[in-house]
Amino acid sequence: MSVDFPETEHIDRLKICVIVPTYNNHKTLQRVLDSVLQYTSNVIVVNDGSTDTTAQILENYAHLVQVHHPKNAGKGMALRNGFKKALELNYDYAITIDSDGQHFASDIPSFITALANEGDSLFIGSRNMTQENVPKKSSFGNKFSNFWFWFETGNKLEDTQSGFRLYPLQKIPARYFTNKFEFEIEVIVRSAWKDIPVKNIPVQVLYDPTERVSHFRPFKDFTRISILNTVLVTISLFFIKPRGFFRKLKKKGVKKFFLENVLESNDPNARKATSIALGVFVGISPFWGFQTIIVIALAVLFKLNKAIAFAFSNVSFPPLIPFVIYGSLKIGSYFITSNKPLLLNMDMTLADIQKNITQYLVGSFVLATILAVLFGIIGYLLLTFMSNFKHKK
Repeated sequence: MSVDFPETEHIDRLKICVIVPTYNNHKTLQRVLDSVLQYTSNVIVVNDGSTDTTAQILENYAHLVQVHHPKNAGKGMALRNGFKKALELNYDYAITIDSDGQHFASDIPSFITALANEGDSLFIGSRNMTQENVPKKSSFGNKFSNFWFWFETGNKLEDTQSGFRLYPLQKIPARYFTNKFEFEIEVIVRSAWKDIPVKNIPVQVLYDPTERVSHFRPFKDFTRISILNTVLVTISLFFIKPRGFFRKLKKKGVKKFFLENVLESNDPNARKATSIALGVFVGISPFWGFQTIIVIALAVLFKLNKAIAFAFSNVSFPPLIPFVIYGSLKIGSYFITSNKPLLLNMDMTLADIQKNITQYLVGSFVLATILAVLFGIIGYLLLTFMSNFKHKK
């Protein structure tokens, strides 16, 4: 097949290859390969243990780089081995296209243009999921995936499940933990965590029920995806989001961060004040070890300012912890009569607190509520005053 499209020169110059993972798609494989070969011969086919006539079809494409799995290992492993082979062949970028015929090779130039205009990014083809013949489970699965990707990275995309993508091979993570369909979620989330821009570009899509064969197993694969998202959410809340906050704080400085994220945020003052109150409440409450995940989750749930809520959840930083514990026990003593009276002073030990745990817990929530309301009111008044002062100037 001749390769005479103008994009061919750009593909070679940018060191781009096309990876085609395939498993039992003999009806569409030849058409997909022929369409890709119109643009480039830099093609790597990964036969993931197909049991149909895929091997025979690929005999007619001996000039292409081929990777054959002795048995089906999953799409994730097919892509991982495709990336590995591409790096061995010194390619810098890989465009992946599914072999089930839903993608159009004529969209390859769109990826090349996006790469040339926007630089090193991970581009995902955005499909029109509202068009005719799109399975409802695919549309729902995409919305589900989009939501969790946004929650885990803060980046909103229209399509996170399309297999038509361009990967910057030198920048994406080198090691992975998943082998099946969930790999395509892991790679984009972890790439975003590495500060690699993940973006959508529009592509065409064809869902032909007479040709398309889906190997997605709703129960097993959805369970795998759900487990992966649970892990990713946990990592995001305990590590990624706090890391991002402290990076921003370090880069801007406390004063600039306060000015930009608190005073000049587009959120109404009432929402900012509520975010302050939420942060203080969670920070004072006895959620030791879980404050970050709780405050971020609640801020997302109630659509509050996550940066402000997280910042004020650190109100109980180490030097203040003894005072928070002392205040909680003192207030709790007015509500709970302990069988083992506690001498309230700054020499209390952990054993003393354990003996009066109910008193501490009750007092802690009461103190958290009081301080949350107090900080929220003061915050609202200060923000309103500063806003009025700014407008007068």
